[in-house]
Order: sequence, then C-alpha cells, then structure tokens
Amino acid sequence: MTTTEHSETETPDARSRLVMAALRLFAEKGYKAASTREICEAAGANISAIRYYFGDKAGLYRAAFFEPMGDTPCGSNVAAYADLALPDVLTRFFSEFLEPLKKGEELGLVMKLHFREMIEPTGAWQQEIDAEIKPQQEALVSLLKEHSGLSRIDEDLHRLAFAMIGMAVYFYVGQEVVSVISPQILAAPKAIDVLAERLAGYALAMIESEAARRARDGGHEQ
Repeated sequence: MTTTEHSETETPDARSRLVMAALRLFAEKGYKAASTREICEAAGANISAIRYYFGDKAGLYRAAFFEPMGDTPCGSNVAAYADLALPDVLTRFFSEFLEPLKKGEELGLVMKLHFREMIEPTGAWQQEIDAEIKPQQEALVSLLKEHSGLSRIDEDLHRLAFAMIGMAVYFYVGQEVVSVISPQILAAPKAIDVLAERLAGYALAMIESEAARRARDGGHEQ
C-alpha cells in the first residue's frame, strides 16, 4: 500500500464516506452497474480503501444495505421488554420501528436500495428476513399469544401481527405519498414520535377487536 493509500484508509470518516457513496450509487444503478471505482471517486477515497474496510465490493454493498438504518433497522428487540404492560410494549415497539424515519433523505436512498434488491437480489434481503424480520415476527406473535391468553400461535395471530406492522411499514414505502398529502406527519422527529404513539393506540384497538372476535366465536382458535 502506498503512503497516500495508507493515509486515505486511516482517515476517520473515510469509511462512512464510502458507505454513503455506495448507498447512493447502488440505489441509483444497482449492484452490478455501480463500479467500485466510481464509488471511490464519489467518496474521495482510494480503491484500496474498499479492501481495507470491507474486504470486497460485496462487503461494501452489505454495509450500504444494512448500516445506514442503524443498529435496529425497522424494528426492535420485542423480547427484551415483553414483561411490560401491553400499551407500553406497543409504544416502545413503534417508537423504535419508526426511528429511522428521522434520517430524512438518507432513508429515501435506503428504501430505494431495498426495492432494487427485491428486483435484483444479491442475497442481502434474504439475510434481512432471516436475521431481523422473521425473529421480530416470531417475538411479536409470541407476545400477542401471551397477552391474549391463548394456548398456541395460530394464523389469526400472524394476520394480526402483519396488520400491526403493516401500518408502520406504509410510512416507509409510502413516504413520498404521505409527504405530498399530509407532510406534517413526517415533518420532524417530534411528529414521528407522535405517529408512533398513535400507531400504538391503533394496534391496541386491533388487539382488542381480535379478542372480541374470538370471544364471539366461542374462543376457537383458527
């Protein structure tokens, strides 16, 4: 490694610049079309910095795919606070789920990259499902089972969990629509905190409605 290359890779923010440049170019062009050279040019880094920080192009892509969303991308560790009262669990769940919305333009690039991953899969989305989404779904339906006093997890609990999460997911996939129709909903961090509180209330009503439906049906699990 040359002296210039060595100093580039040791620059404190070189790694973060590479991640953000990669996020933008991978989102715009896709994994195959975005070259490591143009990513490095956009980041103001040497090509050797990719090997130094990420190993290869695939490692850089994984960093761009996962890291901008933070430590808890679109979710939280439900099991860690499952012993709280249900309204508190829901408020915390939605607050953590919506936290990345506070990232603004960066989130738009993340969502664009995630949509592109669905069309041009590299395996990152499946990794996200296995590592984050599926465990969160399982933790949420287990929580609903316990709070509902049911003996087992059934399809209706999964329907309920997907419906609850779907409310929050819309504010990611429909961010541009929301910003046009009612921009104040996502206009500031405080507004997003209010949104989380409202979604927690809506989810609680959904849970109560499902409990009432089961009671009307004689408590049968389907």
